[in-house]
Amino acid sequence: MRLSELAEKLGCRLVGNGNIEIYRLAPLHEAGEGDLAFMASAVDAPTLKKGHASAVIVREGSPPCSKPTLLTNDPYLTFVQALRLLYTPDRPTLGVHPSCVIQDGVRLEEDVAIGPLSVVEAGVSIGRRSIVGAQVYIGKESRIGADCRLYPQVMIREGVEIGDRVIIHSGTVIGSDGFGYVRGERGTRIKIPQVGRVILEDDVEIGANVTIDRATLGVTRIKRGTKIDNLVQIAHNVVVGADTVIAALSGISGSTTIGDRVTLAGQVGIVDHVEIGDDATVGAQAGVAKSLPPESVVLGSPAVPHLTFKRNVAAARRLPQILNTLKRIEARLVSLERASGTGEPRTQTSPSTAERGVR
Repeated sequence: MRLSELAEKLGCRLVGNGNIEIYRLAPLHEAGEGDLAFMASAVDAPTLKKGHASAVIVREGSPPCSKPTLLTNDPYLTFVQALRLLYTPDRPTLGVHPSCVIQDGVRLEEDVAIGPLSVVEAGVSIGRRSIVGAQVYIGKESRIGADCRLYPQVMIREGVEIGDRVIIHSGTVIGSDGFGYVRGERGTRIKIPQVGRVILEDDVEIGANVTIDRATLGVTRIKRGTKIDNLVQIAHNVVVGADTVIAALSGISGSTTIGDRVTLAGQVGIVDHVEIGDDATVGAQAGVAKSLPPESVVLGSPAVPHLTFKRNVAAARRLPQILNTLKRIEARLVSLERASGTGEPRTQTSPSTAERGVR
């Protein structure tokens, strides 16, 4: 695609030769002839000068560049939009592969593709242009909307409802049993039947090897536009709000409610039956043990406001210095007591007050 055409489609201001052809997008340090790169900040300027990209995306107001330039207010967003223009995902052959098992009562709308060795149980419906990869299992009475993509080896259990434009990556299980047991008279664990459902609303994306448990009763719900990273566990009856982001290795306990536009960083753990308010941010490895109000920013385990956490960390780093200072003060007090005749001699084996305090 010519650079001038790309500039028009991206809504950028073009500076330089618009007739050059752009074939690929590449990072600054790897870009060569025919490549379009982007400069995220002024820190990348030396790399740009040494690089061989044919053109570059930079922020409006940046110093002039020797290469043909697309000027924009948000270089990274423009780069993403360019990716969407130049790279289109492969679409498999339409129709059902001969090796699939399709039960009675399945409804497939137009332009659906189902890959080899997949199983679709009775009463399932799959919307227009949706793609089901190889070795996917879809349980009975489940519904999948239009323009969805299920990558190979996804498992959708019975009664799951999936909206439009949902992406689910390999190894993910939607609708597995919630982790629910009651203790019997002799201490045995008696399984609680998990008879609820899971609903994924429109434009949700689920990473690889995620598990989202069905509700005990009612619904486990992931609302519109939420994005979930790899290796996340979401327990029964959880509600995750719209446009929320959950990073890898996070675990959310049962009956938790998470608001809209929340950010959960990597390895976050949340106890059951709490509420996380809209626009809250939970930092990496935080453990949330109580509800958080909207717009909270917390760190640590148990999670506390991020400024409190940072002050605590700074104070902890000073503990050896503080201990040495206490020892010096204690030694001086002992010396003063002896000089005044009020102190008692101490043996060498007796620990100081400061030392006793840290044991």
